[in-house]
Amino acid sequence: MKSKLLQIAICAFFLILSGCNVSTDQKSDEPSNRLDFGALADLLTERMDLQSGEKVLLVGTPGRFDPLISLLKDRIGSSPGEYLGAISVTDTQPEEWSTGFVEASMGLSDEELRDYLKQVDIGIMLPGATPDDKVYGMIQDNLDEGIGRTIHFHWAGAYGLNGQELEISPEIDGFYQETLLSTDYGQLASDQKRFEEAMRNATISVTTPGGTNISFSIGDRPVTKQSGDASARTAALARNLIDREMELPSGAIRVAPIETSVNGKIAFPDAIWDTTMVSGLVLTFEEGKVTDMTAVSGIEAVRQVMDRAGEPARSFREFALGMNPKIAIPDDNPWIPYYGYGAGVVRLSLGDNSELGGNVTGGFVRWNFFTDASVRVGEDLWVENGKLLK
Repeated sequence: MKSKLLQIAICAFFLILSGCNVSTDQKSDEPSNRLDFGALADLLTERMDLQSGEKVLLVGTPGRFDPLISLLKDRIGSSPGEYLGAISVTDTQPEEWSTGFVEASMGLSDEELRDYLKQVDIGIMLPGATPDDKVYGMIQDNLDEGIGRTIHFHWAGAYGLNGQELEISPEIDGFYQETLLSTDYGQLASDQKRFEEAMRNATISVTTPGGTNISFSIGDRPVTKQSGDASARTAALARNLIDREMELPSGAIRVAPIETSVNGKIAFPDAIWDTTMVSGLVLTFEEGKVTDMTAVSGIEAVRQVMDRAGEPARSFREFALGMNPKIAIPDDNPWIPYYGYGAGVVRLSLGDNSELGGNVTGGFVRWNFFTDASVRVGEDLWVENGKLLK
């Protein structure tokens, strides 16, 4: 199951607005456009580490990130790789984005287009595009067959502490830009490798002050490390689809635990299920399945979601831990940056985990953020009350 399932997870949230100004050197009348596109293009090119003859296709939406297209074209053209052009996911295809490769893709049947895209060694999902867009979805189909790799350059995924998605503001623009340009990618990769090694032969437990107390083991399950390394060298080690998709900003380590090893309780932060705010929700798991649920209010909304979605909604999906100190939750006016990839943020998710190498299918996915969790691996404390220790 492709990463487009992740889009389902955030559809339950409402958008709220956040914003303030941020200073950059980009010439624009719009504060949200004041980004150093040149530095971002350099970073993306560096992270790809293109080898001779590797073909790069951009997938995006015309709009405020347009300057990045021409800069990436120049950077890729000056590298050992080959620039294939940029495909718009909207009805508007800017002329300057087109190349012979892009023009030849127009008018192909879905089957023909999927095969045509097998020529792409690396696809870059630029802001505005999503895994639900046909072209990028087909690139993902090819990833599932072990063909190529991608960069998810989302520039999204900011959440309030209550799980509501935030609109990207100039403040968040600046925060993400600083993260991308200042992350120590070598140190991040090293930290993630140590955490994976620690988990392999130990029981992992997650607790929260609110009552979460759940444990599981991962055995030899694939562990996806979002280290920011989008090279062919890293993609060659992939064990599942998402191992071939490097997200920028980076930081999370993700794994689908052995389903039958998941036991205990998750006490959820107050959050919206469908259109209802649910308070005090506690789910009890036995061998990875929900066996009991209670809530202070809104329990019927949870039942309705689970009844509608079926077995996947009652299944533990994924454990994820953010390990990038550059995108930790700010102390002032706290919010959750970039899908919880910042140091100390835990995600305990429900639903389909097949893209992670798990056994739960069915399509439903729901993320749940925990900002005050403690994580033990065996006897070692790695996270204490939302703070990454190691």
